[in-house]
Parts: sequence; structure tokens; C-alpha cells
Amino acid sequence: RDPAQMDPGRVSVSAVLPAGGSGERLGGATPKQFCAVQGRPLVSYAVRALERISWISDIVVVVSPENVQTMKTIIEKYCHKRVTVVKGGITRHRSIFNGLKVFAEKEFSSHLLQKPEVVIIHDAVRPFVEEDILSKVVMAAKEHGAAGAIRPLVSTVIASAADGCLDHSLERARYRASEMPQAFLFDIIYEAYQQCTNYDLDYGTECLHLALKYCKTNAKLVEGTADLWKVTYRRDLYAVESIIKDNLSQEVCVITSAKENVAQVGLLLPEFLKSQIKVEAVSISQNKNDSHLQNIFSGQCYNFVCVNDKMCAIQETQHLVDMLEKSDIPLLYPVVLI
Repeated sequence: RDPAQMDPGRVSVSAVLPAGGSGERLGGATPKQFCAVQGRPLVSYAVRALERISWISDIVVVVSPENVQTMKTIIEKYCHKRVTVVKGGITRHRSIFNGLKVFAEKEFSSHLLQKPEVVIIHDAVRPFVEEDILSKVVMAAKEHGAAGAIRPLVSTVIASAADGCLDHSLERARYRASEMPQAFLFDIIYEAYQQCTNYDLDYGTECLHLALKYCKTNAKLVEGTADLWKVTYRRDLYAVESIIKDNLSQEVCVITSAKENVAQVGLLLPEFLKSQIKVEAVSISQNKNDSHLQNIFSGQCYNFVCVNDKMCAIQETQHLVDMLEKSDIPLLYPVVLI
């Protein structure tokens, strides 16, 4: 059976999100994962991309010790769920290892999370991961033990000699760029990290290589999409902002009252709108605690259609607009239709 066609919901899955980098190449005092894009930290977009997937049970975000409280504040502000914050190590591999320990070592965390069958490892600075590629790497890892997204090389890789002259070049068609997300049977990647030498923990960067080196597990390589790129330089933040604006301007939330005839209109609207715009959700509540309204307040959806059947309902709608104004979300192109 094709692993891509299997149901990841039948496999217990959790995710580890290393977010402890200093962002030296980005420049500036703020690490890139905490840089604001449309008023929201970059790491929050990556967390949201994972938590929107129902079959991912737990999300472990690993940050440097000095940023633990910052990350907890982000989780609270943007109402993230199923997220645990862990102190990272001095290198990427040590941070990932710390994230894995939360599932396996009681002494490492006050709250031991249930060990998953498959664990996803993704980057906090890759905010545009979709469910399709996550499903593919998870099911490939279930079958092969390890799997990772890849992309074609954009430039030819060359090696220089000691004198600074060209030594040789690699055949570009044969090689691929390793990307994220990656997924592993938990027992395999955890064993690999347990056996890892200090040199690999301090200087290594490739998780798939650890699974191969220490557990003899040949990872399945899964063709990734163009939006898996990593934010590295400041110009990348502008690209992220542009993509987010474009995505948000193409989504709408339909809000109605609970009255049967009005709710029916709200349920029919997506059929008429789907050729023009993505209907993110349909809510039959204007209560401020409604989960779909919370998405609007947290900046996850900017456009909404509010359906009422009486003029007196204008007060309810005005109250909704007032709540939006007080929520302090950055403005894009909010549209209210009454």
C-alpha cells in the first residue's frame, strides 16, 4: 500500500519544534523565531500550522533558557493548545534531544508526555508546512523508520582546494537539499540520540544522518513543496509577510446567529463563495469565547461575513466590531458584510 494514502490518524504522532537559534545571520537583537510578522511572532505561525492538525497529539517547543518565559507568553497570548515548552541545549542536536526526553525521561520534565509511535521534527522558522507533506513523512517513517522532505538543488555544489581554487563539483541532478519536516519512529531517533557522540551533538545538523549512522535506518526521501524554505535572512521575513497577507486575504469566516433560517444561510454561503475564496469556518455564535471568533481576534482570519435577519442585530454586530478593535490585531483588509 502507498504510505502516502494511509491514514496518519491511526498512528500516535507528536512533534518537536527546535526554536533555540540565535539568528546571527538575520542580524538584530531579536532571534528570528521571535521576530514579528504581521504583529505575530514567527514561531507562532509554525506552532499554529502543527496544532491545526488534529492527529498531532503534542507539540514540544524547545527554546533557549532565557526565552522560556517569552515562549510561554506567546502560547498564552495566541491561545496555542497541546504545547509544551522545554529548555534547549547549546546546539541544535542537543536541543532536539532535550525535546525528545520529555516523552521518555521522567526526571527531565515535571509532566511526562505520552510517548508517540512517530515523532515529527520541524523548524520553528519554517512557518508554511501543510498537512499533506506532514502526512507523507509520517506514514513513510511508519514504514521505513525515518523519512524527510527534500527539494532539488537550486545551485551547483562545488568543493574548493586548499589554495582556494576549484577542486571538484557535484552532479546536481543526483543530489537533493534536505528540508524539514522529518519524521521518525520514536524509538529509532531516541536511540540514535542516546548513542550520539559529543562531536555529533555539537557539530551535526542532519537528523536523518543520525538515524542512519547509529540505527542503520535508511530514511525514505519525500519530495517536498516549494514553501518549505527556512527563514534565514531579514529579506526572508518580508517574503513571509507577503505570503501571509496573500493567504489571509483569501480566507473568510462566516458568522451567523443561532436562528435556524439565518444559520441555514450561513451554511449555504460556502458553496457560493468557494470558487472565489476559502471559507475557513462557519460559526453560529457571536459569543466572544467562540473558537472561530478567537481565530479572528488572534489574527488567524481577517475577513468575515456576519449574517443577521433583523435590524436590531446591528447592536450585536457593532459589539463584535468593538471587540475586534480592542483585540489589537494588525490590520490587513478586514471586511464586514451585514
